[in-house]
Amino acid sequence: MIKTIFNAWKIKDIRTKMLYTLILIVVYRLGSFIPVPGVDAAALGKMVSQYDFLSFLDLFSGGSLSQFSIFAMGISPYITGSIIMQLLSIAIPALEKLSKEDDGRKKIEKITRYVGVGLALIQSVSIVVGLNSMSGNLLKSISWFGTSGFGTFMNGFMPYITVGFTCTAGTAFLMWMGERITEKGIGNGVSMLIFASIVSSVPQVVINLINGTFQIAPVVNSSGTALAFKWWYSIAVIVVVLILTMGVIMVDKAVRRIPVQYAKRVVGRKLYGGQSTHIPLKANANGVMPLIFAMTILQVPAMIGQFWPNGGFYKFVSIYLSARTNNVAGLAIYYVIYALLIVGFAYFYSSITFNPIEISKNLQQNGGFIPGIRPGRPTSEYLQKKCSRLTLFGALFLMVIAIVPTVLLKVLDITVLSAFGPTSILIMISVSLEIAEQLDSLMLMRAYKGFLG
Repeated sequence: MIKTIFNAWKIKDIRTKMLYTLILIVVYRLGSFIPVPGVDAAALGKMVSQYDFLSFLDLFSGGSLSQFSIFAMGISPYITGSIIMQLLSIAIPALEKLSKEDDGRKKIEKITRYVGVGLALIQSVSIVVGLNSMSGNLLKSISWFGTSGFGTFMNGFMPYITVGFTCTAGTAFLMWMGERITEKGIGNGVSMLIFASIVSSVPQVVINLINGTFQIAPVVNSSGTALAFKWWYSIAVIVVVLILTMGVIMVDKAVRRIPVQYAKRVVGRKLYGGQSTHIPLKANANGVMPLIFAMTILQVPAMIGQFWPNGGFYKFVSIYLSARTNNVAGLAIYYVIYALLIVGFAYFYSSITFNPIEISKNLQQNGGFIPGIRPGRPTSEYLQKKCSRLTLFGALFLMVIAIVPTVLLKVLDITVLSAFGPTSILIMISVSLEIAEQLDSLMLMRAYKGFLG
């Protein structure tokens, strides 16, 4: 693999793509340390770890939220906007018609950006309003307009205006950055930004684990309590990570091959067809998207409740829609809803990305058929059946990989991976494999030996 990276680096256009991606990721990480004016980041950072919704945003923003930098909202609002638009494309016939046209898809993508920007504005302001109402000391006075009269009025609202516009601009910039990575870099832009965010937290997790286990240096959590892990913590964590890694790689590489035979036909004086090939259907074609969708949707009630942190709705969400609750019934309800959302979004995403009717038409037009299956509708039904089974397998795999290790670590009282759990590991591995496959395809196009060779 190292040799392949060196070979890729020697090719100018691939090297340009790699450098372009790295430069944008460096810009993203540098921006994560530029604070938003008007907010006490230290006080806010202490409160972030107390809430599931904020911890989720902090993980996917690479710690930007706990430092409340200009990228505090990360790319999550855009992901939420994409989910909303995809759901509306099924519910609204006009949007469904647009989604089937090239120009229509561009319009939907443009609307998605606006939705993401709007969500970033609402989300950033709601977080500061909610947390400030609880602590009362998160906002700093901004005297840009003087200290009396109009200036006094603005001092009450200016911090909220500053936070809203700064965080919204940061999310808009990340959306642009993700699109540029997709077009001119390596991998999917949004996935790369999430990958970079999660990877940035790995060193600190490893340091905390080592320090807490061997007591090299005192490790203090957000509440000020010193952490001291048992000697078998490290072993348990390493075993869980290795099992997750092996499982994800095996399932990601698993392919169900549907045999296809092409009939012989004479065109002019040449004989075409008569070849045997296959249609590769991946065991988990949806990748990590159902997990991201499910996690995002589960955070929506907490985001709404953040406006009224002392209200009954937020207390209900904290008990029954939180992975941190100590209520056994609430924890069971949370994971059941989580599992159902994973399955639902797996089938939803599969219905968008895989069209058996179109594949069946293409096979029939090119003289191809599946042995034992009649062309036309029987072929599309057969492909749909196989796809549904693989989707169910992929959804069940994602459920197991996301829920079982988390519950196991919770039972064993291993909280060192609370912000870096199985879902994060799954995302990192999936994105890494995606990058490796793209580099491999670029290398194979130039007759170089690739990752899979």
